[in-house]
Amino acid sequence: MDGAMFIRILAAVLAIGVLPAARAASDSRLTPEQIAAATRVDSVTVPTPGELFAAINKIGKPNWQGQYRKPLDMAFSSRPQIALNLGGLVADGYIAVEAEDSQQVKNIGKDIETLAKGLGVSQNILSRGGSITEFAENNEWSALREELEATQNEVKMAMEEQHDDDLVALVSLGGWIRGAEAVSSWIAKNYTPENAKLLRQPALVAYLRGKIGALSGKVRDDPLVGKVNRELERMESLVSFPRDKSAALGDVKKLNDAASALEKDIAGKKE
Repeated sequence: MDGAMFIRILAAVLAIGVLPAARAASDSRLTPEQIAAATRVDSVTVPTPGELFAAINKIGKPNWQGQYRKPLDMAFSSRPQIALNLGGLVADGYIAVEAEDSQQVKNIGKDIETLAKGLGVSQNILSRGGSITEFAENNEWSALREELEATQNEVKMAMEEQHDDDLVALVSLGGWIRGAEAVSSWIAKNYTPENAKLLRQPALVAYLRGKIGALSGKVRDDPLVGKVNRELERMESLVSFPRDKSAALGDVKKLNDAASALEKDIAGKKE
């Protein structure tokens, strides 16, 4: 697999569909200011899966391999379901990077390529060089993270040029759900009130639900998308606690249960 495709789909979730219109030069790194702007919209700071995982790394030593899940069935016929699963695979890619597991990175990359082709976005992503396989095999994890930051704007613009805003929103949403599942799983097993504060994201979940409301009618009315929206409403209540408080262990477990059940629905084979 060409690693450029994997890198750029990973970067699409970094964007969460909210990058500013300005495009960085295709061969340059984003400045710190551009990176900050890429994850902030209307006073909503959008944490990426990588940012959440990095925050956990600062307070503990997670067994990231313990967060792996079974390979997806991949037999999806619905574009919304493909996009949601693509986002989940992106979060899986971040987990593999945190685990510094080169084989898992390559395995996930192959699955991402399959789903990307199903959405017709692979050609945009394959247009530039760079190889995730090479980064992984050479243990160049820092270089990989830098490349993700440097290319996120380009990926978002490529998808916008394709007029597939629904795709961007659903890939982003799928990535957040899988990230929330992994983070809440670790916090539930390593609970402290301070750890649980990482889950406070009421504005973000409200923003993501707003993105669902802005989808085109056909996509918004998809049964799976409707279920995701209903479950997000419940999850929103679990991450909405006062800034000076923390989520109780019971609520952390409820959040993990909700995210896990939703992931199973997203990954389920459609008849």
